[in-house]
Amino acid sequence: MKTIYLDNNATTRVADEVLETMLPYFTQLYGNPSSMHSFGGQVGQKIREAREQAAALIGAAPEEIVFTSCGTESDNAAIRSALQTRPDKKHIIISRVEHPAVRALCSHLSLQGYKVTELPVDRNGLVDLENLENQLTPDTAVVSLMWGNNETGVLFPVEAAARLAHEKGVLFHTDAVQAVGKIPINMANNPIDMLSLSGHKLHAPKGVGILFIRRGTKFSPYLIGGHQEHERRGGTENTAGIIGLGRACELAGRNLEKENTEVRRLRDKLERELLKKIPQSRVNGDIENRLPNTANISFEYVEGEAILLLMNELGICASSGSACTSGSLQPSHVLRAMGVPFTMAHGSIRFSLSVYNTEAEVDFVIEKMPGIIERLREMSPFWKQAGQSCNVQ
Repeated sequence: MKTIYLDNNATTRVADEVLETMLPYFTQLYGNPSSMHSFGGQVGQKIREAREQAAALIGAAPEEIVFTSCGTESDNAAIRSALQTRPDKKHIIISRVEHPAVRALCSHLSLQGYKVTELPVDRNGLVDLENLENQLTPDTAVVSLMWGNNETGVLFPVEAAARLAHEKGVLFHTDAVQAVGKIPINMANNPIDMLSLSGHKLHAPKGVGILFIRRGTKFSPYLIGGHQEHERRGGTENTAGIIGLGRACELAGRNLEKENTEVRRLRDKLERELLKKIPQSRVNGDIENRLPNTANISFEYVEGEAILLLMNELGICASSGSACTSGSLQPSHVLRAMGVPFTMAHGSIRFSLSVYNTEAEVDFVIEKMPGIIERLREMSPFWKQAGQSCNVQ
């Protein structure tokens, strides 16, 4: 059975070109890049090249790139540094729909005496910049807002938000894990102080990420050890992962146009046809301001977990907007924050495409999904009740 992988916001396949680039650094060129000898020195040179490749993708300077282990570490390092370099300030602003890498950290920090303000979002998943401005105080150390939401794909106006923060002398960080490689980003032309990204979201391996730190931004290291990363992140470098991430960034730059044309077209086709063929379904999130690869669709009166199980039987991989798979009976915090009705939120599925998806794969999903939803609704007493009360056909 062929696997149709539409869960690229969870993780991506490692590109063949990336794997090929990495392989020599496991068995042949295994020297420590910090060594004085040339055997290690050649590895250090490849890391410098990877830094340049990563910087080019987001319009940064190479010295503004710090390699980390993942997006979570980058988020933690950015927020903790903002607090440590401004020890007199105890206020953090985030949104209610942030990734747990930010939200759970801030919950932890609130137990240590920090005040955390979570900005609400509207029904389209967008934050109100006027509200952000009103929440900024002299005690605010940092604002952290995601660039692209991992569940809905909704894009926040982070550049405008950063300008508001700077007007009050507040640092601004963005979790751009989902945005990098999918939309054009130019850090040379915006005021964002720190940005996080993760390799495994753009066809690099798991276990490597980046924290962009704008030149001149005070920074307190999260991992303290050796002199690596210009003393901003201690620990021997994940050389193969870093080199692979550099290559992946180069490929992502080349594929940006395809992401925003062909991938977007396939996403829109999938979305349009499912909404047409399946009654009482809806898209969650702003239709215009979102990533080109992401569609979060709710199917009323069915459980997301049950949908995924039937999809899995056909080899279709996606994610549920419901937290049922983690043992919770509550739908995702993102959909709750958007005010998605309970009967819709529990039946939400996130489809996230990549440049490796094909028209035939999308057509297969369009063919099979109506039958899956119909089968589950036939077993749902809520659907039968709804049909009797509103003549659902």
